[in-house]
Amino acid sequence: MSVLPLSSPTFPRNGSPSPGPMRSSGSLSNRIPVIFRRLTRFQQMDFELAAWQLTYLCLAPKRVYRNVYFHKQTKNTWARDDPAILILISGCLAVSAVAWSVVYSYSPFQAIELAFLMILRDYLLVGAIMATILWLFSNKALLSPPSHSAPSDSAVEWAYAFDVHTNAFFPLYLTLYLAQLFLVPIVLRSNWICLFISNTLYLAAFAQYTYGVYLGLNALPYLVRTEILLAPLLPLFTGYIISLLGFNIAKHVLPMYFGS
Repeated sequence: MSVLPLSSPTFPRNGSPSPGPMRSSGSLSNRIPVIFRRLTRFQQMDFELAAWQLTYLCLAPKRVYRNVYFHKQTKNTWARDDPAILILISGCLAVSAVAWSVVYSYSPFQAIELAFLMILRDYLLVGAIMATILWLFSNKALLSPPSHSAPSDSAVEWAYAFDVHTNAFFPLYLTLYLAQLFLVPIVLRSNWICLFISNTLYLAAFAQYTYGVYLGLNALPYLVRTEILLAPLLPLFTGYIISLLGFNIAKHVLPMYFGS
């Protein structure tokens, strides 16, 4: 199983792979998801649709996943091929980086560095790791038993798993990167009420992410037992209850992230 199973290699009629560097170059290009290959085609991006999706990911996330069926019928892929949503989320992270930089009195260079850190590490790198985990787990443990009526492409695409991360990440972004920004004077205070607000904020963020991942994979008709994806909610809530005894998450996370 390849790392990004987006296409199958082509073979000549004699059954052996075609030699030469041209095949290697084409194969490498095809392994990169379409959404990343189109990052520079701004004129072809539908930012209005991407903004609509981001809005409904907060208001009614199930509506967003209803569109994947239409996308599958028209483009024969579950994963989105328009990188507009990546650009919008990256822009949101850049704006947040500037705002956090003002709070912590960062220099312009530090603000730019923080923006790249949020985009490349928090969103893209973590997203690639999560997508790989979801892709492997879904195809190993959640696929329905094969049958003669099942379509031949009944497998989770890595690019779709990254879509699931993207969709689940945006509500987390609003909670931890935006709402927490306005609550910094409160969540860092040393009293139980502020500790409760701080830890509840982190509980809400990661519970939203977990639920978003569940919704994304539950939308695929050939996956079963997707309720397993909600299992992290139990240790998450247990850790939250224990943390209320005196462990303020924000007071430990923010100094690690921004320095003391």
